[in-house]
Amino acid sequence: GHGCEPGEAAEASGSGERAPEAAGCGYGIGHPCFEGRIGGKLLSAERKRRCVAAARQRHGLSERRACAALGVWRSVQRYRKRRKTDEEVRLRKAIIELAHRHRRYGSGRITNLLRAAGWCVNHKRVERIWREEGLQVPNRVQKRRRVHLPGGSCVRLRALRRNHVWSYDFMVDRLPDGRVIRLLTVIDEYMRRCLAIRVGYSLKSEDVMEVLRDLFFREGCPDHIRSDNGSEFRAKELVEWLGELGVKTAYIAPGSPWENGYNESFNGRLRDEFLNCESFSILKEAQVLIEDWRLHYNDVRPLARWGRRRRRGVPCPAPFLYAS
Repeated sequence: GHGCEPGEAAEASGSGERAPEAAGCGYGIGHPCFEGRIGGKLLSAERKRRCVAAARQRHGLSERRACAALGVWRSVQRYRKRRKTDEEVRLRKAIIELAHRHRRYGSGRITNLLRAAGWCVNHKRVERIWREEGLQVPNRVQKRRRVHLPGGSCVRLRALRRNHVWSYDFMVDRLPDGRVIRLLTVIDEYMRRCLAIRVGYSLKSEDVMEVLRDLFFREGCPDHIRSDNGSEFRAKELVEWLGELGVKTAYIAPGSPWENGYNESFNGRLRDEFLNCESFSILKEAQVLIEDWRLHYNDVRPLARWGRRRRRGVPCPAPFLYAS
């Protein structure tokens, strides 16, 4: 505002230093002008190395000055990738195979499956390979609030021990020719185990009784069994038979599927991790493959309730997944 030029101001100050604009490398990483030149912030180490190399070539800077101007550690610039060992190649192959087999698993569950198969691997190493291979991360599920009565007590009957509360429900899927198949899923809410999945074209109350009869003989009778108000679960013959065995029925309120949350959650995993990824040509194929998935869910799949550990010591079936 006093008619003095930038160069004259520098001379008047007596410092003899050039203004940042004149230095040619005065913009730091977070400066908007710097970000505008490279199209974004420097987030990855590889991108930082490329920018340092470009700055040195364009402006004739030394490595030290280029790293200082861009805010990059010289150790990062001088780092050279190591050659992949045989162990690294086998680990990468195992991660890719597990990710393709379980397409809805994230890196955390894949890490637990690797450890269960004998790999001594850090979760950060798995995450790094996961990113390098561009593997898909499952979508986050929106959290839901619990349902409470006006008095403050929870609507749901809580399972306190094994065989305390079972729940069952129906699912629907289609074969490629358009025919509809139904699935009856039965779970133990406390153990988070799928006790049975019956697959058929038409499942009625007689089929429900047959499935429960086999489960009662194998697992014992539960104290309560939870379900919606479908006609198959409200059948008079079924209700009387359960009463004779001392099994109490717990029907949810009409139009309130969240009250049967554990079974609904399991059905969602079954559809997301398996049914949406498989196509069955005939009913028998669906029955066999769904039963295989049920065994995998119970014995192999890591469960958050048990600290991401498997419920049983069943090894992974693929032999090349093992570390040895």
